[in-house]
Amino acid sequence: MAAQRKTSRYVVPIAVAGIAAATIGLVPALAASGDPDLPEITAQQLIEKIAASDTQTLSGTFKISTDLGLPAFDGLLGGLAGGGSGEGSADPSAQLTKLVSGTHTLKIAADGPERQKLTLLDGKERYSLVHNGDEVWAYDSASNQVFHEKGAGEAGRAPEKELPASPKALADEVLKAAGDTTSITVGGTANVAGRDAYRLVIAPKQQGSTVEAVTIAVDAATGTPLKFTLDSTSGGKPVVDAGFTKVDFARPAASEFDFAVPKGAEVTEGDQLEKDHAGKAPEDLEKALGDFGLGGAGQNGPEVVGEGWTAIATFDTGEAAPKTEDAPKEARGFLDALGDEVSGKFGSGTVFKTKIVNALMTDDGKVYVGAVTPQALVDAANAAK
Repeated sequence: MAAQRKTSRYVVPIAVAGIAAATIGLVPALAASGDPDLPEITAQQLIEKIAASDTQTLSGTFKISTDLGLPAFDGLLGGLAGGGSGEGSADPSAQLTKLVSGTHTLKIAADGPERQKLTLLDGKERYSLVHNGDEVWAYDSASNQVFHEKGAGEAGRAPEKELPASPKALADEVLKAAGDTTSITVGGTANVAGRDAYRLVIAPKQQGSTVEAVTIAVDAATGTPLKFTLDSTSGGKPVVDAGFTKVDFARPAASEFDFAVPKGAEVTEGDQLEKDHAGKAPEDLEKALGDFGLGGAGQNGPEVVGEGWTAIATFDTGEAAPKTEDAPKEARGFLDALGDEVSGKFGSGTVFKTKIVNALMTDDGKVYVGAVTPQALVDAANAAK
């Protein structure tokens, strides 16, 4: 139990690697000139075009590159969280964490809400995830493992939400909620996967945010987003650069979503996996977050200081911050590379850094986290004294 508690205390600094938070508002602007040559469009009109998009079918190749400015941490989250599926498993919750670092190529196909397929192409190995009706199949070629879950069509369905009656009404609501913290422009045009697109550029007006801009390439004909880029004020490669390299909006063949268990593959049922991990990863992670003052029964949510892009969440863990030398050995190098010691009126602590999200953990157990600069976190901690 003591070992589990020690490990759980490192979930927040490690989890900083996977969090990005910012409030996005919108301000209309005219499109700039660009290539290809498309009719001018206002930001509001482009938002309406996105909202009106009804793309149900497509297939193509998708490339995603992620650079959080972190040392390598493949497998680290699963190990610290208390025995997740890890390597050699077809469980999607284990496999898709690979996308949070490096560059990956995926093949994607969709035929409405009932049929989708994603194949992760990394070297010679393949990982496929297929949703067909009420079944989900996943296959990891490296381990020859299969994951199967039935009833996913209903259980995985998102709850119905009441939306504005028209795309224009939705755009009006978004613009109304913008406030003075954000600008949006139509930043010219682009060609993505051989298709003409407008570039919707969203950026903070506030000083102190780590976000330089979010750019969304929107298909001029269908209103479908084709590419997403998140840039940091620290410069260098984008934090996230994800988009289609090939895309076709025709309906994929029905056979695309068929799945047959490969010869000799071991099949794990989703309900069995849940039983096997009962009392392990999910509960351990919940407890770990509770140890840091996040979530859990009887826990108060974090207090939010500031607004918009420079909002900072703060909470009190109730105990002294962990020390790197006490961390599990597999995490020490990661923590050393991630953290810088800081001090101020608040006392002393460590800032855990990424290119987007930073977190300050003070030596007396308080945590400040946001998509803001380390100095903004120190200023917030000082102001709380």
